[in-house]
Amino acid sequence: MKIPPPTVEKKPKELVAHGDVRIDNYYWLNERDNPAVLRYLEAENAYVDTVMSHTKHLQEKLFNEMKGRIKETDESVPTFDNGYYLYARYEKGKEYPIHCRKKGTLEAPEEVILDVNELAEGHEFFSVAGLKVSPDNQVLAYAVDDVGRRRYKIHFKNLETGETYPVALPEATGNLVWANDNKTLYYVTKDTATLRSDRVKQHILGQTAEQDKNVYFEDDSTYSVYLSKTRSKKFLVINSESTLSSEARILPADKPGLNFTVFQPRQKDMLYYLDHKEGQFYVQTNWEAKNFRLMVCQENQTAKSNWKDLIPHRDDVLLEEFLLFKDYLVLQERKRGLIQLRIINSNSQQEHYIDFGEPAYVAMIYGNPEYDTKLLRYSYASMVTPNSTFDYNMETRAKELKKQQEVLGGYDPKNYTTERLYAKAKDGTEVPISIVYKKGFHKDGNGPLLLYGYGSYGNSTEAGFNSNRISLLDRGFAYAIAHIRGGQEMGRQWYEDGKMFKKKNTFTDFIDCADYLIANKYTSSNHLYALGGSAGGLLIGAVINMRPELWHGVIAAVPFVDVVTTMLDASIPLTTSEYDEWGNPNNKDSYDYMKSYSPYDNVKAQNYPNILVTTGLHDSQVQYFEPAKWVAKLREMKTDQHLLLFKINMDAGHGGASGRFKALKEVALQYAFFLDLEGITK
Repeated sequence: MKIPPPTVEKKPKELVAHGDVRIDNYYWLNERDNPAVLRYLEAENAYVDTVMSHTKHLQEKLFNEMKGRIKETDESVPTFDNGYYLYARYEKGKEYPIHCRKKGTLEAPEEVILDVNELAEGHEFFSVAGLKVSPDNQVLAYAVDDVGRRRYKIHFKNLETGETYPVALPEATGNLVWANDNKTLYYVTKDTATLRSDRVKQHILGQTAEQDKNVYFEDDSTYSVYLSKTRSKKFLVINSESTLSSEARILPADKPGLNFTVFQPRQKDMLYYLDHKEGQFYVQTNWEAKNFRLMVCQENQTAKSNWKDLIPHRDDVLLEEFLLFKDYLVLQERKRGLIQLRIINSNSQQEHYIDFGEPAYVAMIYGNPEYDTKLLRYSYASMVTPNSTFDYNMETRAKELKKQQEVLGGYDPKNYTTERLYAKAKDGTEVPISIVYKKGFHKDGNGPLLLYGYGSYGNSTEAGFNSNRISLLDRGFAYAIAHIRGGQEMGRQWYEDGKMFKKKNTFTDFIDCADYLIANKYTSSNHLYALGGSAGGLLIGAVINMRPELWHGVIAAVPFVDVVTTMLDASIPLTTSEYDEWGNPNNKDSYDYMKSYSPYDNVKAQNYPNILVTTGLHDSQVQYFEPAKWVAKLREMKTDQHLLLFKINMDAGHGGASGRFKALKEVALQYAFFLDLEGITK
């Protein structure tokens, strides 16, 4: 017997902008504390549990498989910083890390800095961020979120006595830095309504939170702030940043009583990021350099008129990041979608690149707190190579594998194949696709394939490793990543061609990648699935409106689908800071363009594929009511009998469940959804 899905009352609300009238029947679902809203969400969860009940054993099997690949008793590679080796370890059966240190040598006795498992007892959700030890190694500052809304409280622990101080600093982010006096901490707080990181405060140990001094307030609602400290440990930096513009303020770290001074005033469409070494500031900027360049200036001459080229702009290479060492400069660059690490000897100016040797991979500068060292630590993975941590001697060019993710259960990378493909978009642009499958996968059009995409904010989707994915590959699925415009895989232009008034390129690129995979017999529409989350959920919502017949099933996780209404509401978290990404719908041209693709506004009477939507009640990035409204409207409008499921985590936010294993329950449901549609039951 087919079970009827939940229904929700229609309460028409008229929304008017630029003379255009939209009727939103489900606007009222934003009433977070309304018992009727909560009853509706609970009904949706019960419906998912009932409809998917026949997959319960499959979900349990998937969960146990994925959990079984994780080395439960494990620890990170120790990182040497300020006289101590720091690392995190996990114990069998425990969800959270235990942060530890050893003084001077790895043979020294272990000191437990923070056992997150102890702190998390009694909490459904628990997240710790921003662990920072004072320069004298005596006091730990850390931030705690026990709701999932990314509103943290900062706590202090004396590492000599084990005492946790009674003071807690509220409404914070996990972003904090110590001054060099060992008692002054600078931290960022959020607006309680919009959750914008808008204020920097100064806390002095021994004082109350009420005594904390306001150091800086960012009054432009399109900007957010974050703190950093230069590699030289000489300067603290307040960074104000919007999508397309930034501004830094600096303060000598030895003089926390002084005021921060502007490094270079903000300028429209100019981003810059700085660091410091031996009397000079190094500035990475897109000023007259679309793909960024690296410039230098003297400490006392920081205006951009004094900046001089060190690494000039290149049309075919994106400069992503730089890292200063005493004798070396390391550049993280991206060319034709792939990351390259470039090593330059600061004394001889000799340079070379690290060779990685696979067609698609991800490599990144990773965890390098020490300044005076010849060792560069970087992470490496591919779609078949587990996450690996290397130490690279920049002088001898010797490479040492410090740790590779141990995948339990007999995983052998030689049993899998990864490829790099290029699909031609409708405007002739070549869009990269990274794909992995188990050897024996037949390219006859009958193989199931899951296509993942994101394509927003200039965030590049890397061809990395995920041990969970093995559960799909071993059951015959191929897994592909569409490196669509809106990311930054192919340079800064790649991002600019997938935002604002070019946003639809993101959606058509994804569709063109799907068509390419079908044309080349990797799959067919009856076996093609799609997955995206957050802004990638917008992608899923858009493509199923545009080409619903192309997909057999899709998952939209924490999806941003009510673009126009959200971007018109400046009180909703993150709205104003994203006008440069999506457009400002208070302007008619932006309003019209956004309305033309907004998934919620473009739901129509047509057949849709099978759909699973997920959200978190406490989501701070995409509010739960966006997917709730979208699901209700899809139920009302769609003309098919396919599945439409809506799963709400009532105890979590944007990132889903906390902990190592709870989150796997959500993945197991997603995988069971796809496998069940494909008729795979074991």
